[in-house]
Amino acid sequence: MTEPRLAVVAGGLGVIGHAVAEHLASLDGWQVVSVSRRPGPSGGKFRHQRMDLLDPEATRTGLSALGKPTHLFFASFLRADPQQQVDLHVEMLRNFVNGAAAAGGLKRVVLYEGAMYYGSYLGPFKTPAIESDPRVLPPNFYYSMEDWLHAEAAGKPWDVVILRPDLVCTSGFADGHGFNIALLIAVYATICKELGLPLRYPGSAAAYHALAQVTDSAHLGRASAWAALEAPAGEAFNVANGDFFRWEQLWNAVARFFDMPLANQQQISLTTLMSDKGPIWEGIVKKYGLVPHPYEAIAYWPAGDFVLNCGYDVMTSTIKIRKAGFPDAVDTWEMFERMFSGFRRQRLIP
Repeated sequence: MTEPRLAVVAGGLGVIGHAVAEHLASLDGWQVVSVSRRPGPSGGKFRHQRMDLLDPEATRTGLSALGKPTHLFFASFLRADPQQQVDLHVEMLRNFVNGAAAAGGLKRVVLYEGAMYYGSYLGPFKTPAIESDPRVLPPNFYYSMEDWLHAEAAGKPWDVVILRPDLVCTSGFADGHGFNIALLIAVYATICKELGLPLRYPGSAAAYHALAQVTDSAHLGRASAWAALEAPAGEAFNVANGDFFRWEQLWNAVARFFDMPLANQQQISLTTLMSDKGPIWEGIVKKYGLVPHPYEAIAYWPAGDFVLNCGYDVMTSTIKIRKAGFPDAVDTWEMFERMFSGFRRQRLIP
């Protein structure tokens, strides 16, 4: 008989958290609760609980009411300046872990980081990055969370596994202010097509030709289940689709999918030029009978500017996780095609 497992996923409305909760809930032997500061949808495969992880007492009380969590998955994220990010994320993680551990029964904490660990936000870095690469200059909230978690786990009956995905893409709308490059591209292409424009890559020429990678959220969900039950304790693992691509190659396929002519790469500021397109998007929603979502929530243009203007290779090695027992890989174009088709089925795009 399988020992009952209670998973609590912090950041359950975001791209990562929702995918992890959804995958775990599809497996036998798991009870799953996602938590976040905002109320979530009712029903579905797992339960959502509103919880402010910055409030230690409320967090402890809320987690105690759930029972005895056996596995924690921390995917919460708050935007702030670098030092504030350190303080806020360590505080949330501390309250989450201590609150769950107080109930007894905790076995493992899975912490999500990313390519920022290797300094991808600062400029060119050694690629493909491996888990043992040296850190860059702080502040970096990943380092602070990881250091606190390892120190806290010492001598405790629970342990830690760290996953480092990069640019996570999901097939739906994550109502948690998460960034989904797949949906942003689909919205950008839809607006351009509605305006009678060809599809242009809006980032820099250097980024158009650089090597890039992404992580399918479903792939990350499977990796998370493996991390919870099979991964060696105390280790960190990169998680990505396992292939690399150049936007110049992928952009041709995007144009074909949306039945649009492909024009030259032309660098623009999405943050600036897409800021006034809300009325156009509202018209598209009405014209094609799409599910209405706030324009500012469906595509986070500043993050799109960063990704599509990243003029250097962003590559992390997945050799370590494959050798440790998780060999899965994803074809990135097949992933984008599946997600674009999914957006249409969900009436997120025409």
